[in-house]
Amino acid sequence: MSITSRLDRAFAQAPALPLNRCSKYVLISDCHRGVGTSSDNFLKNQHLYYAALEHYYRGGFTYIELGDGEELWENRKLRNITEIHDDVYCMFSRFEERGRLYLLYGNHNITRKKSPAFLEALVLRSESFPEKSLYLTHGHQASLLNSTLWPLARFLVRYFWSPLENLGFLDPTSAAKNYEVKEKCEESLRQWARERQHILVTGHTHRPVLPQEPSFYYNTGSCVHPRCITCIEIERGEITLVKWTMNARIDSTLYVAREIISGPVKLL
Repeated sequence: MSITSRLDRAFAQAPALPLNRCSKYVLISDCHRGVGTSSDNFLKNQHLYYAALEHYYRGGFTYIELGDGEELWENRKLRNITEIHDDVYCMFSRFEERGRLYLLYGNHNITRKKSPAFLEALVLRSESFPEKSLYLTHGHQASLLNSTLWPLARFLVRYFWSPLENLGFLDPTSAAKNYEVKEKCEESLRQWARERQHILVTGHTHRPVLPQEPSFYYNTGSCVHPRCITCIEIERGEITLVKWTMNARIDSTLYVAREIISGPVKLL
């Protein structure tokens, strides 16, 4: 199956949510929540992430996670992840109680597709401006190894690349860690979006993308950057790429800050 076919199939049965000037969505991807060990890349940014969740919950945003929320290639048991990061899942419950939680799966938590609560794709549909509708998915469909052949990729990560990463080697097949793979993946996603005339929003490559000019391709980035997490906000008909990071006041006290990286760009 081709990249085009995989993406077409993902959106063929994708549910839709309304997109208008009253909509408030936050799109976050690639948290890679682990089991609290030294290989848990989420740990260093968990305080930033939780502060962001609190902000978006109080602000009335709907939380949409675009895949790879859990790191289930390196780790076998979901229960160990949810126990370590129970504060996150308690917050998810609060979002869900208000009907403001949508979770998509990516390649690193693809086994979650067995749960009816997880989706492969989602559309934010504008009735007034259909051409401005947003097509959301993780983006792993651009890679044969990370989609169709994911059991092989998981085996290689779990038993080969993950141990080597602890010694300083990077996985050459990873779109997040290999520049050439990243470029190829993003170009495949852009090409599908241009051909279908859809605005596509993904994660997967961990590289945030939000051009100031109108574009067919955006990327949320990830929650495992060295010193920040990035995400995309949609509010008042505008789309904005932001980061959450630690800042210091003049008296040297630390606080979690929200900073705009790009935008806002008018969408509707």
